[in-house]
Amino acid sequence: MDPKYKDVIVVSAGDNIVLDADIHGKPTPDIQWLKEGKEMDKILRIEVRITQKYASITIKDCTRLDGGDYDLVLSNCGGTKSIPIKVKVLDRPGPPTGPLRVTGIMSDKCHLSWSEPLQNGGANISHYILEKRETSRLSWTVVDSNIPSVNYKVTKLLPGDEYIFRVMAVNKYGIGEPLESEAIIARNPYKPPSVPSTPEASEITKDSITLSWNAPESDGGAEIKCYHLEKRDKDGVRWTKCNRQKLTDLHFKVTGLSEGHFYEFHVSAENEAGVGEFSDLSLFYRAINATTPPGPPHHPKVTDHTSSSVSLSWGKPATDGGAYIKGYIVEMKEVSSEEWIICTPPAGIQATRLTVESLKENAEYNFRVCAINSEGVGEPADVHGSVTASEKIEAPEIELDADLRKVVSVRAGGSLRLFITIRGRPEPSVKWEKEDGTLTERAQIESTSSYTMLVIDNVSRFDSGKYNLTLENKSGTKSAFVNVRVLDTPSSPQKFEVKDVKKDSVTLCWDTPLTDGEAKITNYVVEKRESTRKAYTTVTSNCTQTSFKVDELQEGGIFYFRVCAVNEYGFGVMAETKNPIKVAQVPMPPGKVTLVDVTKNSVTLTWVKPVHDGGSKIICYNVEMQPKSSDKWGVSCTVKVPEATVSNLTPGETYSFRVIALNEKGKSEPQELGVPVVAKDIEIEPSVHLLFNTYSVKAGEDLTVEVPVRGRPKPVVSWKKDETSRLAWTLVHGEVKTTTFKVTKLLKGNEYIFRVLAVNKFGLGEALESEMVKVTEPYTIPGAPTNVEITSVTSEEMKLTWTKPASDGGSEILGYIIERREKSGLHWVRVNRDLVKDLTAVISKVRRGCEYEFRVYAENSAGLSPASDPSPSARAEDELLVPSPPTKPKILDHTKNSITIAWKKPLSDGGAQILGYSVEYKNSEVTEWIVAIQMTKSNEFTVSGLTTDVQYVFAVKAINKVGVSEQSPVSESQSATERKEEPVFDIDIEMRKTLIVKHGNSFTLTAPFKGKPVPSVTWNKEEVDLKARASIETTETCTSVTIEKATRNDSGQYIVTLDNGVGTASLPVMIKVLDTPGPPTNVKITENTVTIAWSKPEYDGGSRITSYLIDALEKGQQKWVKCATVKANTHIIKNLRENAEYFFRVRAENHAGLSEPKEMIIPVVVKDQLDAPEFDMKNFPHNSVYVRAGSNLKFELPLSGKPMPKVTMSRGNAPVKCGKRFSYEVTPEKPPANVRISEVTKNSISLVWQKPPFDGGSKITGYMVERRDAPNGRWTKANFTNVIDTNFTVSGLTQDQAYEFRIFAKNAVGSISNPSLIAGPVTCVDISGKFIAATLLDISCYHAQQYYSHFITHGSVSSHS
Repeated sequence: MDPKYKDVIVVSAGDNIVLDADIHGKPTPDIQWLKEGKEMDKILRIEVRITQKYASITIKDCTRLDGGDYDLVLSNCGGTKSIPIKVKVLDRPGPPTGPLRVTGIMSDKCHLSWSEPLQNGGANISHYILEKRETSRLSWTVVDSNIPSVNYKVTKLLPGDEYIFRVMAVNKYGIGEPLESEAIIARNPYKPPSVPSTPEASEITKDSITLSWNAPESDGGAEIKCYHLEKRDKDGVRWTKCNRQKLTDLHFKVTGLSEGHFYEFHVSAENEAGVGEFSDLSLFYRAINATTPPGPPHHPKVTDHTSSSVSLSWGKPATDGGAYIKGYIVEMKEVSSEEWIICTPPAGIQATRLTVESLKENAEYNFRVCAINSEGVGEPADVHGSVTASEKIEAPEIELDADLRKVVSVRAGGSLRLFITIRGRPEPSVKWEKEDGTLTERAQIESTSSYTMLVIDNVSRFDSGKYNLTLENKSGTKSAFVNVRVLDTPSSPQKFEVKDVKKDSVTLCWDTPLTDGEAKITNYVVEKRESTRKAYTTVTSNCTQTSFKVDELQEGGIFYFRVCAVNEYGFGVMAETKNPIKVAQVPMPPGKVTLVDVTKNSVTLTWVKPVHDGGSKIICYNVEMQPKSSDKWGVSCTVKVPEATVSNLTPGETYSFRVIALNEKGKSEPQELGVPVVAKDIEIEPSVHLLFNTYSVKAGEDLTVEVPVRGRPKPVVSWKKDETSRLAWTLVHGEVKTTTFKVTKLLKGNEYIFRVLAVNKFGLGEALESEMVKVTEPYTIPGAPTNVEITSVTSEEMKLTWTKPASDGGSEILGYIIERREKSGLHWVRVNRDLVKDLTAVISKVRRGCEYEFRVYAENSAGLSPASDPSPSARAEDELLVPSPPTKPKILDHTKNSITIAWKKPLSDGGAQILGYSVEYKNSEVTEWIVAIQMTKSNEFTVSGLTTDVQYVFAVKAINKVGVSEQSPVSESQSATERKEEPVFDIDIEMRKTLIVKHGNSFTLTAPFKGKPVPSVTWNKEEVDLKARASIETTETCTSVTIEKATRNDSGQYIVTLDNGVGTASLPVMIKVLDTPGPPTNVKITENTVTIAWSKPEYDGGSRITSYLIDALEKGQQKWVKCATVKANTHIIKNLRENAEYFFRVRAENHAGLSEPKEMIIPVVVKDQLDAPEFDMKNFPHNSVYVRAGSNLKFELPLSGKPMPKVTMSRGNAPVKCGKRFSYEVTPEKPPANVRISEVTKNSISLVWQKPPFDGGSKITGYMVERRDAPNGRWTKANFTNVIDTNFTVSGLTQDQAYEFRIFAKNAVGSISNPSLIAGPVTCVDISGKFIAATLLDISCYHAQQYYSHFITHGSVSSHS
């Protein structure tokens, strides 16, 4: 090889790499080129040449990826030679090694980091270039073009914008490929703080008020920087800021107030994330020096009275004396007394009502009320007349809520709660009844003087009906009713029966259920079960008729069937077959009937069994006969085998015969004997027809010899056999020395004769024969064990005992084998592997709850005994005990005559299911316990009938089938008094977040709550009748609203309100429905090319717009053609036919799909558009400009025309040329386009617009926003800093005020465009939950281009186009 290959081979990117070598070896070696130790891929730009003495490889147009380590490998049978070559390609570097990590994301900055490229292109990385791109734009912007390290801090990001970053490595050969990051949103990791407390006034003067408040509960994850305090005059509508300097304290003195005016205040907190929401509004405070006590309260009156109390109410004083009313004092006296007694605390009460208690019955009283402020107690206001402390008489009244006047629907398994407000004095008795039956024992009734409540938990279809409520007191009676409908699954189908049973199918029939569960029955489910199995399998789940044929059943199989109805609430109750159904039918008729024999009084017949038994075993056969003298068939005999002899026939009579097969399903069709038979004797000589003369059989097996015999009358048959089975003697032993010998290898059960012969030198003597001997065992198998019993049982093992057999069969018993069987099973299973030597055994590995029986075999040398009788069965379960005591009862609720307690189940149930609990209670001061209920299955119980204000304690006992547990620990003492709780929502933080729903889906808002008494619930959504649009369900503890097939109109705020008389609570819930976006708006064609532009949809469907799809339709064609998919709001459409007319349409796309298209009404002609030139002289009265001598003359004259007009200047009809003293120029200027309103709140309006179509030849540097009060206010600047983006939010506006807006563009040379078209008027209102309707599509006319001519001279102007 060339010595150059010892060094690194350096090649520039794009050149060819050529590696070659002369080769030697015998035999000629095999040649292989490797890169990085691996065989190189065969591609077009790699060329390999090999001859016997030369090898080369050429890589064309190399890149940095072709650099690395190459090996030339030569190999033959003599060895292997490898030559390494290192190649370095000088190229741009590869992409940096990912990922491109984005960390420390804030609203305006983030930190990026990456790793060096794996390929540096053969040169050191000098630096990196970092670029960013907003996902809503297509172009990349350079962040920094000279980054020396592999990390960078990016700043000046726009809050809320979504960015993608990319980084490229640079070496001396150029810029490498980029590495991109994932998209990130520039926003802080924390959020604005929560709401501070409501501001309260502490010091008030005629021109100042000092306010204080508490810090927010949450700082949003960042330290609170300051507070913003705002005030509003009661007579005004605008909020104004109170503090000019940064406010960090929790108090502030507001000055500069108008004397006598009322003010309200609210405050918000600010942290790094921004300003949080404002607090609730404060009270109205009047800016006035408090110099006098307040006036008398307004119109005090008696609202109620009893025999021991009087209730009063009053209004605020007409004058507060210039100070906040701190409270009220109520005084009373008996009419006969002169001394007034204070009924309230000395400091007074805040409320404007009071119930004075502990009064004397039938005594007469006077009352008066005074107000208090910081100056003291004001004048009293007397309650008119006197009041007698006596019971108020009122006839009973029932207030049925609007929902209760309709049918109350409740889902099965839920709780029925009928809460009804009642009145009546004295307190009326309450009686609930069910009109069409007795009230269920599960019904719980709670009644007070102000309401009654009927609660039925776990309702079923049988709880539907009409419930009557009756009130009665001295003044009369009052009744009302409520109709209740329980939405349940259907009841069981009626008259369920099996018809038309075939050999492999059955037909099931039934009637519809008695109750359909208040919903239409949609289908039926049919199931089957084999009698040997426990589980049902589904035959069909979509039967819509009241009958069904079940096919493909196993012939002769025994089945159970069941069916249930289905409605929208689920599967109903099953109707089952009471008895098993055998799948079979009557058998087929018997086969050919044959006459076997006939006598004068009998006939013998045989026949062939039926081809098919119908799926059920043939029980018997009926043989029927018909005498020739009769036309009736009669049963002559019944047999179980296919052969019969019919006797008692009349000699000489002619008979016909037929055979019928029977199974449990019935009779088959008859099979007749082909010819009539005459009853007469036939004489036949006896004969024997031997099939074989010799039979061979193995010793020990059975021998059967069948010999056909004929003869009439029937011959007598006898059998004879010779004396021995064999005639030949067999030598057992030829040289026995003694006079005894043991003979072995005899066959068990055979008979033998033995003989002995003496032998001397002269020969054999005479034989001595024995008697015949039969060979049998000297012992037999043992008898069966007896008395098999299970003596002890647990859930894990059983102990078994038995008695040994009465006989051991003559041989010692070696051991026992045990088998077990589940009670419901068929097969016995051996338990022990080795023989059990004792008469007892412990059986483990049993399944808890299974019932077993056992049997035992004994074994000796002869074999196994018969099985013993099975033992009595026993279930594998632990010994049963009484349960341990329940836990200490806790007090859940209490009223003036009842207390509700709850407890937890015992630690141990004693091995048996807890059947229920016994509840006991007693007065805390006595020792005798009273049983409240003998047994309840619930872990909660309400003890009623208690005495008001008496202290009670409670205890509970658990009960199982063995007995009753010890008493639980005694509960805490509790008095029987009314418990009242304000309603509150019991929700988690997820409920407070915005719920996002896809268009067309359903959603349910669920709000658990608490309150005593149970509050009434109302759901509201602005401008929507939820009772018509939604389904609302409410129980004692939870309420929900369900919207089916949600649309964008279902987005917004839903408010659920609770009210139980003690207080109210409201919960707002936000819903956002994800829909396809609305169509783009304001689609326009601009300039002299076909450039289409449009505005964003008014409604984005709840998801960010990802792209726009543009289609074109040539006039006269039918098919729309896709032009482009873009992310911007404008696009240039090319390759159109000149002078052709086109329609265009635009569709917006988000994650939910494509919007409806926005189509053009008027077609566009592809040609240049012409507009005559025109000057705008409105700013030049009399077409004149005045200037002082010696000064410069400069003016701008707007002109328009398309294409751009050519401008010439003349003076005194002579053309003027530009020079040092005189010059002019023409520049195009256009205002921003498509200004529109994107968002409106009660104090701000957001605007968006598009860049001007032309920037005047210089880059647009910013925009100015102006606003004015509609319709004729003065234009004022709305932005105080330069606006760079094409959107801006104008804040600090007044609620309910209408505004108009316009936009100016500025470019780099300082030129300011004409104002845009006016946007508005629009009114500041809170439109949370509403949507701005999409504007109708209108195609703007072609506007002439507007230009500005700048003149520096004096003269006349002309133009031509």
